[in-house]
Amino acid sequence: MNRVAFLGSGAALGTFAGIDVAFAQPTPPVTPAPPVAAHKRASQFFNDSSMNFVLLIVLAQAAFGCGDVGTTLAIFDRIEDGNPGSAYAALTAEGRRIRALADAARAAGHRVSARDLYLQASSYIYVSLYFCDGMGAPERMPATFRESREAADAAFALLGHPVDRIEIPYEKISMPGYFIKPDARNVKRPLLILVNGSDGSVLDMWAQGGKSALERGYNILIFDGPGQGVMLWDRHTFFRPDYEAALTPIVDYALARPDVDPRRIAVQGISQGGFWVPRALAAEHRVAAAIADPGAYDLSQTFWSHLGPPALALLNAGRKAQFDGGFAQLPPNAVAAFTFRARPYGFTSAYDLFMAVKAYTMAGYVDKVRTPLWIANPDNEQFFTGQPKQLFDALPTSQKVLVPFTVAEGADGHCEPATPQLRSQRAFDWLDTQLGYNGEPAA
Repeated sequence: MNRVAFLGSGAALGTFAGIDVAFAQPTPPVTPAPPVAAHKRASQFFNDSSMNFVLLIVLAQAAFGCGDVGTTLAIFDRIEDGNPGSAYAALTAEGRRIRALADAARAAGHRVSARDLYLQASSYIYVSLYFCDGMGAPERMPATFRESREAADAAFALLGHPVDRIEIPYEKISMPGYFIKPDARNVKRPLLILVNGSDGSVLDMWAQGGKSALERGYNILIFDGPGQGVMLWDRHTFFRPDYEAALTPIVDYALARPDVDPRRIAVQGISQGGFWVPRALAAEHRVAAAIADPGAYDLSQTFWSHLGPPALALLNAGRKAQFDGGFAQLPPNAVAAFTFRARPYGFTSAYDLFMAVKAYTMAGYVDKVRTPLWIANPDNEQFFTGQPKQLFDALPTSQKVLVPFTVAEGADGHCEPATPQLRSQRAFDWLDTQLGYNGEPAA
C-alpha cells in the first residue's frame, strides 16, 4: 500500500502522515536509493514532524514572554521523540510547577514576576492538549484547557494595560474575549481584531500579534470564535465556513466603543484564520485592512488532495460506511490525530468531515473581498501548500501584497513558527502604512 497523508498541523489542521491506508492506491515496489548524509537543521528537535512543529512554536514565543528558552529546552530533554504521553507529562509538570511560583509571587505582591510566570504556565499547560488524544486520554482535555485558561486570565489581569473581559453576542449565546488598551486614556485608537487558528490559545494571539500591536499603540481584541477555546469546551459550538457570523458582531461591538477609531479597524487571521478572515471579508466591508498568515483558499484541498484514488472514489460515490471503515483501520496514532482535528468541526465520522470541508472555500466569495490584504507566503508552507499565492491571485483588489518568508531567514514553515518578531515587523509596518497610522491616537 502507498503512504497517504491527511495534512495539517499543530496550528492548523493536524497531520496523518506516513500511515498505511487499506483503501489507498497500491504502488509497485521501488528499490530504495542509498542513504545520503543530510545536515539536520538546528530547528529540528524531534524527528516526529508534528511534535517538532508544535514545540518549536512554544520555543519561539519566549520572545513574547510565553516561556523561557532554557526552561523550554529542559522540557524538550524530558520528551521522548514521538511519545505523546511523555510530552503531556513534561509540559504539564513544568506548567504546574511554574503556576505555583506565580501564585506565590502574586501573594507576595510581585506583580511583574507573577504575570510572567502565569504566561509561561498557561503556555506550557495549553500545549499539552495536543498530545491527549495520542496518549489515549481525551478525557483530560477539558480540565487541562481550563487550567491553562485560568493561568492566562491571571496573567492578563496583571498586564499593566487596561483589560476589559468582554462577551460578544453570537446567535443565542456569546463569545468571550479581552479588549486590551495601551493605556487608560479614553482616546480613539486603531483596533486589531485577532482571529485564531483551528486550535490556538489566547496566548498564541498575544504572542502572534497582540503584544506587538499594543507596543505600537493599537487596541487589541482577542476572542474565542465558534469551535475555539471556551466556545468549544464550555459552550459546545463548532467551526463554520461563513465566518462573518462571528466577525460582524465583533465589528459592531468595536464601533460602539468610544476608544476605537472607526476608520482604522484591522483584522488578523492566523493559520486557519487565514481562511476565515478573507471569507468573512467577502461580506463584512467595514474593516480597513487585514492580515492572513498564511493565506488559505480552500481547506478541502488540504484534506482531499492526499487521498489515494480508491479513497476518493468512495467519497465521490457517497459510500460513507466504507470510507469510515477505512479510517477505522488506521494505526492508533492516526486515529488520534483525526479525532483531534475533527472535534472542533463537530464530527466523529471521517466521511462527514471530508464532505463538510468542501464548504470551506473562497470560490464564489473571493471576488466580493474589497479589503486591502497582507498575505504571508512562507517557504515550505506544509499545510496550505500553494494557497497563499492562489488567494493572492484571485483577490480582485489591487491593494494586496504577497509577502515571502524564506529558509535563509529561518522564517519558513506554516505561520513562520521560529520568527514571530520578524513577522510582526513586516505585518505591522504594512498595517501602519495602510492605515496611515504613526502611533498617535486620533484627536
